[in-house]
Amino acid sequence: MTAELYTKIENYMLECMKDSAHDKEHIYRVLYMALDIAKNEPEVDSEVLIIACLLHDIGREEQFKNPELCHAQVGSEKAYQYLLNNGYNEDKASHIRDCILTHRFRSDNPPNSIEARILFDADKLDVTGTIGIARTLLYKALVNEPLYSVDLNRFVLDGTQDTEPSFFHEYKFKLENIYDKFYTERAAQLAKERQLSAASFYQNMLEEVQTCYRMGKTELSEILD
Repeated sequence: MTAELYTKIENYMLECMKDSAHDKEHIYRVLYMALDIAKNEPEVDSEVLIIACLLHDIGREEQFKNPELCHAQVGSEKAYQYLLNNGYNEDKASHIRDCILTHRFRSDNPPNSIEARILFDADKLDVTGTIGIARTLLYKALVNEPLYSVDLNRFVLDGTQDTEPSFFHEYKFKLENIYDKFYTERAAQLAKERQLSAASFYQNMLEEVQTCYRMGKTELSEILD
């Protein structure tokens, strides 16, 4: 893959990325992690992998504007048409389309090729550890969702029994459960190294807010008539 071709596709990606939680730096982290994983896997088509990584989230804007759309599906078709319009043959364009289509965490549409599995793993790695925490907080702020929910007695819920979306809910139902969902050994290893920092952040935050509410409610009840 030539530097000129890389720059051309990179520039197209940069035109498409407008989401703060799925920004251009997310793309670069996914690409760099994918290249690290690929060193441990045989017969990886590096050009397919690099292009798929660069273009895997170009459907995010459409999904943000219309949540009924799937960014993986929209992005895969955008990438496919872009590649065909820029001289790529059908086989390679289709391969890249399939990688992008299956990078989203969905049990009914798993990645099949090694390039697709590496992209899937690299993308999921960016939801692990402290970077995953930070990105989730960014997204929750973007869509005006709270850090946590409280019950009728003003007790801070830990996310396991919540019915409304929040950061704690997202952590307990998604972030906490992603660490055994990788296809490659290298990705699983990297995720394991990050797991403790994410769990520690969540637990510390939970203890801080629950303590704040418990002490504050006691103090308030002593003041009020």
